[in-house]
Amino acid sequence: MEIIKLIGILIIVVGFILKFDTIAVVLIAALATALVSGISLTDFLVLLGDAFVSNRLVTLFLLTLPMIGLTERFGLRQQAVKLIEKMKGLTPGRFLSLYMVIRELAGFFSVRVQGHTQFIRPLVEPMTQAAAETKYGEISDEDIERIKARSAATENYGNFFAQNTFIAAAGVLLIAGTLESLGYKVSAVAIAQASIPIALIMLVMVAGSNILFDRKLQRKYGKKTSLPTQKEEK
Repeated sequence: MEIIKLIGILIIVVGFILKFDTIAVVLIAALATALVSGISLTDFLVLLGDAFVSNRLVTLFLLTLPMIGLTERFGLRQQAVKLIEKMKGLTPGRFLSLYMVIRELAGFFSVRVQGHTQFIRPLVEPMTQAAAETKYGEISDEDIERIKARSAATENYGNFFAQNTFIAAAGVLLIAGTLESLGYKVSAVAIAQASIPIALIMLVMVAGSNILFDRKLQRKYGKKTSLPTQKEEK
């Protein structure tokens, strides 16, 4: 029964539905698949070890965590917030749209900004929140969570839709190699050129979404009002 080899998929689906530990579910699914496929426990461990060694570079982001902790400890987050507070006309939506432009330009020139852990969490999200508080005053915890989600989403949009605009990006080379193996003559330049309109369309969509987000905050909080001075009180 070849269908029994799909038991790993069933285990993953059930484990995710029941919200079990993700790593444990994946390992159990892999072990079950190996055993029903005739792979011994020893061979399974060898395959698991080889896969870990082959992809060990993925874990290098752990080396950046102490650095991020140190920079936040010595005031990086506070300095970023102070910088945004000086820009009175800046809104959270405008700031995220600006970051989207920067993120897509970084993808076009293949400049790595290192994503959520190294950039969004310590810099972009606090600066976006500071822009909201400077513009509208104190905001609710619910809207703070929305700002966090929108900051992370902006990074995803910029990275995903602009990464192939660089001619030598890994994705471009993979697509070109795959199509060539299937008999389609496509150059890396053509793939990068085709990716540019997609990146621009996503930029417009994100900017439009940010405008709507600003309007929603404006309706909810209005402009930040300053406290009355002593002369005004008299």
